[in-house]
Amino acid sequence: MWKLFVILGALNAALAVGFGAFGAHGLEGKLSDRLMDVYQTGVQYHIMHALGLLVIGLTAAYAGGSTSLSWAGWLLFGGIVIFSGSLYTMAFTGISWLGAITPIGGTAFIAGWIMLIIAVVKI
Repeated sequence: MWKLFVILGALNAALAVGFGAFGAHGLEGKLSDRLMDVYQTGVQYHIMHALGLLVIGLTAAYAGGSTSLSWAGWLLFGGIVIFSGSLYTMAFTGISWLGAITPIGGTAFIAGWIMLIIAVVKI
């Protein structure tokens, strides 16, 4: 399990850097200031939670895998897909109703961090 979350973390960190660079260089002047802010929020949360996946993977490598750690990893990964993915899509398409989906990803982030706390308390 730990290798999977380290790989997912590293892959998502690389993607977040790529999305950030694309936003800074490829989207300059192409999106409104509001949509550019939406895009940048997606990038910020993407990289933060990619690092969280690395923490979960390394914690599992150190302490052994557990159901709580697994839940933590999948919730952070799902949060990246839903939260950052909805913001990226909204920025590119201007479809504002996607903002209603974003809090689902935020809730997954919160739940993932809480599951990490639970996992570490149990160690």
